[in-house]
Amino acid sequence: MRTLFFDTETTGNADGDRLCQLGIKERGIEAPYLNELYRPPLPITFEAMAIHHITEKMVADRPAFQETPEYQKIKDDFEHEEVVTVAHNASFDVAILRREGIRPRNVICTYKVASTIDTESAFSHYSLQYLRYALGIEVEANAHDAFGDVLVLEALFEHLLAKLTAQLGSEELAVKEMLDISSKPKLFTTIRFGKHKGKRIEEIARQDRGYLEWLLKEKKKEGEGEEDWIYTLEHFLAQS
Repeated sequence: MRTLFFDTETTGNADGDRLCQLGIKERGIEAPYLNELYRPPLPITFEAMAIHHITEKMVADRPAFQETPEYQKIKDDFEHEEVVTVAHNASFDVAILRREGIRPRNVICTYKVASTIDTESAFSHYSLQYLRYALGIEVEANAHDAFGDVLVLEALFEHLLAKLTAQLGSEELAVKEMLDISSKPKLFTTIRFGKHKGKRIEEIARQDRGYLEWLLKEKKKEGEGEEDWIYTLEHFLAQS
């Protein structure tokens, strides 16, 4: 199977936001598969600009993604049965591509894999840049640039793959396990934001059920990319 690593930069992180940069790299090939800016169909929020530094001026003369010559090739590759696509917190990036008419077929989420195999809770966070430094990944790459993040992503993937290969005995079984982990909703156990930051969700369900009910409503409003939190909150509310 071919393996393609990808990352998106977008107009924002709300339901309905769109693509303004896409970075793609094929495993083992140094040159970028793709690293391009696109003109989105809605304005880039200032909050998004503050993270990725892509301005309206930078994309004003760029083509819309679906109007480019490379669009059909990307769609064909990402939807091919013999291609594995890899992203960090993949539900967000996959949702962005779906809004462009691309539905990645075999997806590995390194966020889910990293958090699932960290059975001893060695890490307090699982963001891409946190893991980059926590694991000592030495890559020359700019954070929050689509292709820069892809370079870190590939290195993280290789680290996780090596760890699972050592456990399972072969790279083929390791990739299969990564795909299996990524296909299932992630059950979070701890809140890492808000007034209950650091607390176990099971404990919050007993002490402040109303907060979890409110959070569930908010996550449902946001929609795409929040499936893991919706699954988690519904799980613990049903148990309490």
